[in-house]
Amino acid sequence: MKNFTTLKIDEQFVSATVFGSASFDSDNIVILPGFCDVHVHFREPGFSYKETIKTGCLSAANGGYTDVCTMPNLNPVPDSVENINKQLEIIENDAKIGVHPYASITVNQDGQELADLEGMKDLCIAYSDDGRGVQSDEMMESAMKSAKALGKMIVAHCEVNDLLFGGYIHDGEYCRLHGMKGICSESEWKQVERDIKLAKKTGCKYHVCHISAKETVELIRKAKSEGVDITCETAPHYLVYNDMDLQDLGRFKMNPPIRSESDRLALIEGILDGTIDMIATDHAPHSANEKSLGLKDSKMGVVGLETAFGVMYTNFVKTGVITLEKLIELMSVNPRKRFGIDLGNSYTVFDLGKSYKVCPDSFLSMGRATPFEGVTLYGECLMTVKDGQVVVANHKEN
Repeated sequence: MKNFTTLKIDEQFVSATVFGSASFDSDNIVILPGFCDVHVHFREPGFSYKETIKTGCLSAANGGYTDVCTMPNLNPVPDSVENINKQLEIIENDAKIGVHPYASITVNQDGQELADLEGMKDLCIAYSDDGRGVQSDEMMESAMKSAKALGKMIVAHCEVNDLLFGGYIHDGEYCRLHGMKGICSESEWKQVERDIKLAKKTGCKYHVCHISAKETVELIRKAKSEGVDITCETAPHYLVYNDMDLQDLGRFKMNPPIRSESDRLALIEGILDGTIDMIATDHAPHSANEKSLGLKDSKMGVVGLETAFGVMYTNFVKTGVITLEKLIELMSVNPRKRFGIDLGNSYTVFDLGKSYKVCPDSFLSMGRATPFEGVTLYGECLMTVKDGQVVVANHKEN
């Protein structure tokens, strides 16, 4: 049993809890620091038919996560102390792992008026209008100035509304071959470019959500070289698939979309050279009906908490692209460092030698839409412990 953490872990407890009296191949069992996902949607309050705090936490733990940051596209939007406290009450009652909510940047995420950033500063992990880009340069600059003064971070979904033109997949080869409407890469990188200038001007700590385009990678690489206080994330589906892998199914539809092969390769290079700091899932569950309408009409968003480690380990560690230690940095160390989230006595146990086929019906999430459905992955989560308490333990003795 290999321990990649500096935690004081009782390996006899791990062995007894996970395996009972069963024998196991110790070379394939690893104890890893609990993962941290800074970009998830747990849908509560307001949309509990898609996901709840409780089911989201169980899904996260089933994928090895012990901390997550929840996005603010809720009802009510956490744009005031009163509204964010409604979410915090549910978290207090139902969370099985660490759940750290974002507050919105603007009132109702409408981009017209700053939310009560000062009032919520001690109640949120950072500020984000995720799901929407802040369209006004003046509004984003004002938000960055306020966040800087409050010692908080702006976490941005970057999207220029005027460049969307009703698109719903990447504006690339698949889009043209099938007569669909595309989302151009410029809709992402153009707003990143603007925000980098504003972050440089204000000195605000700035983090870019779910980057997907090669131009975005280059902009962030350059900004880092110039000393801008910037980090970013990408998601497993952008690293594994390109737009020619799409199928006309809702489980391949998310925002931003899966882009071209050149974009995918640029993202991998960004992982290798440190431009991309962390892996996030953008776990975004919807109901089965909402994801059953093909690429054009299905809701944007896929689930990812229960597949992220397996996807990354299978495609990038087993193939020698990155080391397991690098993957731990991307999924635990770097997000915790940037967002100030302590690990504590939290860890997860994986059997790296165990292969399995992704079966959404076995997910603990209420969401089932994943582009990795039916794919064979390596790395099964056997147990996840948060602050010394077992959240999930999956091993079944033969």
